[in-house]
Amino acid sequence: MANKPPVLFLNSPHPQALERLSALFTVYNHRDAGDKATLLATAAPHVRGVFCNAKAWLPNMLDVLPKLEIIACSSTGYDNFDTAEIKKRGMRLSHSTDLSAVDVSDMGMALMLSAARRIPWADHYVRSGDWMVKGRAPMTQRVSGKKLGIVGLGAIGRAVARRAAGFDMEISYQGPNCKDDVPYRYYDNVVEMASAVDFLMLSCIGGPTTTGIADAAVFKALGPTGIIINIARGSCVDQPALLAALRDGTISGAGLDAHAQEPQDPVTYEGLKNVVLTPHSANGTPDGRRAMFELGIANLLAHFSDRPLLSPVPEIPN
Repeated sequence: MANKPPVLFLNSPHPQALERLSALFTVYNHRDAGDKATLLATAAPHVRGVFCNAKAWLPNMLDVLPKLEIIACSSTGYDNFDTAEIKKRGMRLSHSTDLSAVDVSDMGMALMLSAARRIPWADHYVRSGDWMVKGRAPMTQRVSGKKLGIVGLGAIGRAVARRAAGFDMEISYQGPNCKDDVPYRYYDNVVEMASAVDFLMLSCIGGPTTTGIADAAVFKALGPTGIIINIARGSCVDQPALLAALRDGTISGAGLDAHAQEPQDPVTYEGLKNVVLTPHSANGTPDGRRAMFELGIANLLAHFSDRPLLSPVPEIPN
C-alpha cells in the first residue's frame, strides 16, 4: 500500500492495538477523543475502514461514514452488526473466528468446577473465619465422570468437549445440525438434553435464534442437582427464570460469564451463594487478545491490498 488508508479506531481491549494500527494506517482515534462528535465529523469524509471490538460498534456508523468499505471486528461474536445491511451496501465484515476458543473454553471449565465445588463460597468460608467457628464445610458436587450437555458445538463447544473428556465426562450436544465428525450424542431439543445431563454449558451464538434458549422449561428439566454455565451471550438465558430457579432450588447452581445487561446485571444476583459470576472476561488473556487484534489488522491489510479476507463472517463471504 503506497499510502496509509484512513481507519477509525473505536476500541480494542489490547493495549498494543492502537500502536500497531498507527504504524500501518492513518488512524482516527475515536476511543480516546475528548470530543468524540468533533473527531467523528472530521474523520467521516475520509474513513474507509473501522477497527473495533463488537461492544464498541455504533449502529449509526453505516450512515455516518460514506466511504466505509470494511469493518474489522476483533471479537468472535458479531450478532450486534446488521450483516444484511452491511452486505447490501457492498461492505465487508471480518471477525476473529475461533481464536477465542482456547480461553473461553478454559473459562467454561473453570466456571463449571467453581460452581460445582462452590469455590468462591469456600474461599469466603476460610477467609471470614467461619471454618474455625462452624467446622467442616458442606459437601459439594463432583464433576469428573458426570454428564455434560453442550448447547452449540462450534469451535468453543468442541474445545469444551475436549477438556471435559479429560474429566471422563459423558458428552452430548444440541445445535441446528448433527455433526458427523464427533462421537458425542446429538439432541435436537435443549429441554430433552437438559433432562439427561448434570451440567449444561451454553457456547452457542447470540442473536434471535438462541434468545432465551435456556428458559424455565430447561431449568426444570436440568433439575435440583443440575448446574448451568453460560460462556455464550447473556441473551441466551431467560434471566428472570434463572433467578427464580436459583432461588427456589429448581437447579443447584450456575456459572455466568455473560449477562443480559452488562455491567449492571450481577447486582441482581446479590445474596445468591449458588452462582459464580465473572465480568464477561472469558477471552481476557494477553495471548488471546493479541491474536484477535492481529487478525483484525491482517483483515484490514488484506482488504486494502485487494486480497480475500482471512476471516470474513459467514453471511458476507469474500
